[in-house]
Amino acid sequence: MRIRTGRHTVEISRPEKVLFPGDGDGGGTAGDSARAAGLTKADLAEYYRTVARRMLPHLRGRPLMLERCPDGVEGECFMQKDVPDHFPEWVHRAELAKEGGTVTHVVCDDTATLVYLAGQACITPHRWLARADRPDCPDRLVVDLDPPGASGDDFTLVRETALLLRELLDELRLPSMVMATGSRGLHVLVPLDRRAPFDDVRAFARDLADVLAARDPDRLTTEPRKTARRGRLYLDTQRNAYAQTAVAPYAVRARPGAPVAAPLSWDEVGDPALTAGRWTVTTVGSRLGDDPWPGEGAAAPRGRSLGPARRRLDALRARS
Repeated sequence: MRIRTGRHTVEISRPEKVLFPGDGDGGGTAGDSARAAGLTKADLAEYYRTVARRMLPHLRGRPLMLERCPDGVEGECFMQKDVPDHFPEWVHRAELAKEGGTVTHVVCDDTATLVYLAGQACITPHRWLARADRPDCPDRLVVDLDPPGASGDDFTLVRETALLLRELLDELRLPSMVMATGSRGLHVLVPLDRRAPFDDVRAFARDLADVLAARDPDRLTTEPRKTARRGRLYLDTQRNAYAQTAVAPYAVRARPGAPVAAPLSWDEVGDPALTAGRWTVTTVGSRLGDDPWPGEGAAAPRGRSLGPARRRLDALRARS
C-alpha cells in the first residue's frame, strides 16, 4: 500500500495487519474482512493522514517519543526514543542531550512523517513540552488529572477539578486549554513564552497544585504516594521536566476501542457525559471542522511569561 502526500510516497507494509482487534466499524469495501475484524495499520495511516492538518501544529519542531505496537494493542508495546537506522533521511531528527550522552529523536514536521510513523505501528506519538531549538525551556505547562482509584469511575471529580484549576489560572491571568487524554483523565495546559527553564516551570506547577489542593483538601492532593492519597485526586505536575512527554492532541491511544486524545472547549468540561475516551478513531472526525483551540499553531496567541504569574501565586500562598 502506498500513500502519496506532499513530496513523498510512503510505503505501508502489511496494511491489512489488525492493530485494534474488534474495533472496526464494518465500513470497509466488500471483501475487506480485515477492516470488519478490527482497525488495521492501513486504517491508522489513513486516520493520521486525515487529522494531520489539525495535529501537525502541535507536533512541529518537537522531539517525540514513539509508542509502538508491532503486533497490535493486544501484543507487546514499547516506547522508543532513538530514531531507528532504517527510517528515511527525509524524516526530521533532533539530537538532544541526555545523562551520559545524546538521543536522536524523531521530529514530525509534515504529513508524510506522521503517515510513515503509522506504517511503523507507532500508535501514539508523545511530544516534548519544549521544542528542539530550545529544549531546556518549555512552551507548555501541563497538569495531569486522572480519577482517583484503580477503577477510574469518578470522572465528575476530574471535570470539577479541571474547572477549579481554570479558575485559579484565571486569577493568575494565565490562559489555559484542556484536553481529554484518551486514556484516563484530562490535561490542563498553559502556553508559555519559552523564557523560563524547566526547573522554574516545574516549581511553579508544584506551587500551583499546592494552592489548589489547599482550597479543597478533602478531594485534592499533591501527595505522590498512592497510599497517602486516601481517595483524593492527585494533581500530577511531574511531566514538567526536561525530556518528559505528554500525549499529542489527536493521537490515538493504544487501548481497546482506539480512543483519541481530543482537545476540548471549556464549555465541554461541564458536560456530565464527558469521559477521557469519549472520542475514537471512528468518531473524532466530526470534531475536525471546528477547532476547540482556535489560533493554536502558527497563529497561536503568544505564550505567557511566568514572572507576573509567579508574583501573583506567591501572594496567594502568603495569604493561605
